[in-house]
Amino acid sequence: MIKTIAVKNNYELVKDVAIVDLLKGEYKWYWIDFHLPTDEEIEYLRDPFHFHPLAIEDCINHLQRPKLDYYEDHTFFITQSLNHQTLKRDEIDFFLGENYIVSFHLNPSTEIEAVWKRFIESTNIEKWEPTHVLYLVLDKMVDSYFPQVFKIEERLTEIDENSRGRSMEALLEDLFDTRHHLLSLRHTISPMRDLIYRVLNSQRLTSIQEKREYYSDIHDHLLKLTEMIEANRELTTDIRDSYISLNSHQTNHVMKVLTVITTIFMPLSFIAGLYGMNFRYMPGLSSKYGFFSTLILMVLVAMGMSLWFKKKGWFK
Repeated sequence: MIKTIAVKNNYELVKDVAIVDLLKGEYKWYWIDFHLPTDEEIEYLRDPFHFHPLAIEDCINHLQRPKLDYYEDHTFFITQSLNHQTLKRDEIDFFLGENYIVSFHLNPSTEIEAVWKRFIESTNIEKWEPTHVLYLVLDKMVDSYFPQVFKIEERLTEIDENSRGRSMEALLEDLFDTRHHLLSLRHTISPMRDLIYRVLNSQRLTSIQEKREYYSDIHDHLLKLTEMIEANRELTTDIRDSYISLNSHQTNHVMKVLTVITTIFMPLSFIAGLYGMNFRYMPGLSSKYGFFSTLILMVLVAMGMSLWFKKKGWFK
């Protein structure tokens, strides 16, 4: 589907203008949105727009890395938004010319729809222009990243608070899922940050340089998001290492207790084994109190070793 909207020289807004009429140059500027286009509608990019074949190829071949390409009479942008439910990336492409902006996306875009509606309902059409539309869509994209990062931070806080008493398998599974989501966000946000940085430092995009402070604000948000993602990735590592260390400490404590118990019973096992040998003549075998004396000796040995271990601090 193709939607069109145009601004006349007297700043009157006109919707659903035929593409042929838009190209006659009778309008101050216009915006065309290719929303889930068919193969026949995609051909409009070749004729009558005559966009560069490489840019058209990038539009069709989904999913490309965010980038900026300069051509003779237009500039081509590839941007990425996030699906709020699946966290998958959706590509939105833009052709920016002197008096037009063309958006192209193969999936529904809430950002495009929001800016389109805002444009139609605006009472100050004079401030609108192609670079302003591009800024608003990019700003909506970047703003949609923040809830995803905040949701991951809340999840990490929940994991950290409930880490005690959980099995290592369940905890590590949650941490790896969180790290996977963070990696997916980083693969979207980092290229977008680089794209905006290139836009800000481009000498060819003079119309955007006039709105430099707006695009700088987007870049600042992307820098903040990058720092938040890296901090959260480090937090997942810290939680994992802390839990593994705690688990190792508990295991070592158990092993220490078992070692102490084994050590105490070693001399007792030796005494019991010594008197369990089937020799006919052994000291104490004919004694009336030999059995009880041996038991008392074993108890005294066990108590003596326990007190000695306690003094050494082995029971802490």
